[in-house]
Amino acid sequence: MDTTIVGFHQDDAADWVAELACGHGQHMRHTPPWQERPWVMTEEGRHAKIGARIECARCDAIRLPPDAREYKRTATFTEESLPDALCKEHRTKADTWGRIVVTEGKLEFHSRGRVHVLHAGDVGIVEPEVTHHVTPLGAVRVHVEFWRAEPEESE
Repeated sequence: MDTTIVGFHQDDAADWVAELACGHGQHMRHTPPWQERPWVMTEEGRHAKIGARIECARCDAIRLPPDAREYKRTATFTEESLPDALCKEHRTKADTWGRIVVTEGKLEFHSRGRVHVLHAGDVGIVEPEVTHHVTPLGAVRVHVEFWRAEPEESE
């Protein structure tokens, strides 16, 4: 998924890390011939990359934990019945994941500074405690599932 570079910092090994609008970081190394990024070696070069679009592999890899199970589901909402609370910035509790399931129409899913347009059949994954909201784009039918990892059974 595309995001933008909002800043840079050095890690403990003195390698440069791009700070991304989505909240993730991505190493930017100049190690020819494998990685050609001479611009990262100067303050001017890094400054010129602020605002540049970049793919975030970590955003693309957001998945529910393999041991997560659904424990609650909302009613199905339309563009008219969608609660205001879902259209405003909010977050799930610690250890609670969400699945925004669009069954008809489309809506925008805003999370980590990015906007994902979800169409019928699409699912948006909400990470625990990450601020997000939705915006309907015309007629829509959507519900939200709440998931959490199953506690390990004691013997």
